[in-house]
Amino acid sequence: MSGVRVRPAGDRAVLLEPADPEHLGSLVDRLRADPIDGVADLLPAARTVLLTLGAGVDTDTIEKRVRAMEFGGPAAGRRSDEATVTIPVHYDGPDLDAVAEFLGIDRDAVVHRHTAAVWECAFIGFAPGFGYLRTPDSDLTVPRRDQARTGVPAGSVALAGGYSAVYPRRSPGGWQLIGRTGAVLWDPERPNPALLRAGARIRFVEAPR
Repeated sequence: MSGVRVRPAGDRAVLLEPADPEHLGSLVDRLRADPIDGVADLLPAARTVLLTLGAGVDTDTIEKRVRAMEFGGPAAGRRSDEATVTIPVHYDGPDLDAVAEFLGIDRDAVVHRHTAAVWECAFIGFAPGFGYLRTPDSDLTVPRRDQARTGVPAGSVALAGGYSAVYPRRSPGGWQLIGRTGAVLWDPERPNPALLRAGARIRFVEAPR
């Protein structure tokens, strides 16, 4: 059984933190595949999962259920045929050369690594629709810029700290910009405003020049 730390977060929530951070995705998968009665919502973050409980639900009962869960490998409910979100990208970002130089490869190799990987949305944060995307396959870990930009255009495709992301709207940001997309990440007029959700799979494809 994989260990998980369970901490209270107010009177209607608990915060879960796996002993092994690599098991966070598996824990989220398991919680989705086998929902716990009384849990109204779950919110993944970089190392934790926040469980919001229904009114009157006993936190001790939830803690016992969590500690009895088996996770660490693929969850039983994970679907290999789940729809993948495809995002076309023009790879002409202002930091593409800097990323290539940092990794010791050329621009085309950066694009190949970014498009060859299947990314997963680990969690949503920073701004509505901003998904933190990770993959074990890309080898594209680069640091943030030394100086953040005051305005990053909406649709900018970026890398930082082992994650990739698409800026859903114009905002300040310090990630390395490698491209741009016309995909709309956040639209309040859609039935589901966010294009991405935690757990979604994403493939980037190079847009025609």
